[in-house]
Amino acid sequence: MQFGVFTVGDVTTDPTTGRTPTERERIKAMVAIAKASEDAGLDVFATGEHHNPPFVPSSPTTMLGYIAAQTERLILSTSTTLITTNDPVKIAEDYAMLQHLADGRVDLMMGRGNTGPVYPWFGKDIRQGIDLAIENYALLRKLWDEDVVNWEGQFRTPLHGFTSTPRPMDGVAPFVWHGSIQSPEIAEQAAFYGDGFFHNNIFWPMSHTKRMVNFYRQRFEAHGHGPADQAILGLGGQVFVRPNSQDAVREFRPYFNDAPVYGGGPSLESFTAQTPLTVGSPQQVIDRYAAMREDVGHYQRQLFLIDHAGLPLKTVLEQIEILGSEIVPVLRREMASDRPAHIPDAPTHASLVAAHGGAAETPSGISHDPYTGTRAEDDNAAFYSEGAAL
Repeated sequence: MQFGVFTVGDVTTDPTTGRTPTERERIKAMVAIAKASEDAGLDVFATGEHHNPPFVPSSPTTMLGYIAAQTERLILSTSTTLITTNDPVKIAEDYAMLQHLADGRVDLMMGRGNTGPVYPWFGKDIRQGIDLAIENYALLRKLWDEDVVNWEGQFRTPLHGFTSTPRPMDGVAPFVWHGSIQSPEIAEQAAFYGDGFFHNNIFWPMSHTKRMVNFYRQRFEAHGHGPADQAILGLGGQVFVRPNSQDAVREFRPYFNDAPVYGGGPSLESFTAQTPLTVGSPQQVIDRYAAMREDVGHYQRQLFLIDHAGLPLKTVLEQIEILGSEIVPVLRREMASDRPAHIPDAPTHASLVAAHGGAAETPSGISHDPYTGTRAEDDNAAFYSEGAAL
């Protein structure tokens, strides 16, 4: 199982000092966090993509390419890449280039984003968000899987005899996760292609996460990719840790109370009871996250958000050290202790190349729209009828 951290790259005032980092400081801090994650024995560093203040990571491939040059083992990912407002041709080229530069240590997470104004900024209509995600990803897969592409769709100009360059490393495209919090259509898309599904459940109760994950697993099996429990799943998380739980709560409370994403909402105690946010001792984090598989089954990737809300870099690096030395090693053992042999590991470039016999193959069943026919529509209707809080 893979463990790592993800960042949203927010520039937030530290409520305990009143100091706001500069954009340069925040960008450099993200690099330091990635390097520290590798040093601490974590597996993955992922960066979001945002195009509005107070966030700085507008160019994930620039950031990840820079980090790739300073790391050796760390898997570099996104959380997320905006499949709706980015041109699929540019995504295909940028991430294939990054894949070569990072010697295959790259995957990416596709998502629609959570900022409505970004759509018109890039000439798109938010009301077409789901349709854009479906069409753009279908084109992206075609660009990676076929050397010469002829294509025509609704949202961009046609392609005639087009070859995306560079071609994916070793003929195998980066592994793709589809990130969604509340859209079963995106879980369906991940299941259709046999891709990974990442449920970033940091603001949601486990009951909702369980519904989304179960839907994805059922659809993964229905599309013929294997048993439901072999579907590739990732979860988000948030933690703040100190050796003593009372110290953790006392130190984190002002960041929680004043953070733009939390402030004015539920109390810290209420939020931690209802969502995966865990503020306490290492053992409390271990117990909370080891229990996740009781609700969603065995999964492949766990990413933690630890650098938001104005927390200073020194504190974030301390959190990474605790994760790497006291929490993740125990979670690895816990998660492996009852993991059935048929449950797959998280995909890596090496495992994908081996699975393809050293050469890329076109995935089966992607020559048609995943939403043709009635089965997926019926299942989506069933999901909503079960009372999912969307």
